[in-house]
Amino acid sequence: MSALSIQSGFIDHLGIELLRAEDGESELRLALSAKHLNSWEVMHGGVTMALLDVALSTASRSVAPEGTGVVTIEMKTSFMQPGSGEMRAFGRLLHRSTTMAYCEGEVRDTNGKLVAKAMGTFKYLRRLAVGRQVHEQRRPGEPSGD
Repeated sequence: MSALSIQSGFIDHLGIELLRAEDGESELRLALSAKHLNSWEVMHGGVTMALLDVALSTASRSVAPEGTGVVTIEMKTSFMQPGSGEMRAFGRLLHRSTTMAYCEGEVRDTNGKLVAKAMGTFKYLRRLAVGRQVHEQRRPGEPSGD
């Protein structure tokens, strides 16, 4: 089992399970239920993209120093066919620099059929202080945007 973990209420809500993240590769599992489906009763595209985003980002984080996170800069996804049943997502780090990671990944269904493929770019960052207030960073008199 990987030393990495996914700490996200959104990912927990979806039920995405991290199986492995090491040496620039990751594997995740998602057992689809009614909450994951679109009006055609197949995996919603947003769920597919979330699964790919997590697969790619955990692959990139698996080679980063402890305490380093990533943010998604861009991700291109191609959908091949509808997904149903248990999904597996795989991520792979293609190249990294000091501040950036370039990854690819895919989602496959229970039968191993390719559901979607993605490529993405991620920026390495140190974790920001929890609870940091945006309004504290504004200049006096600057509108809040709230």
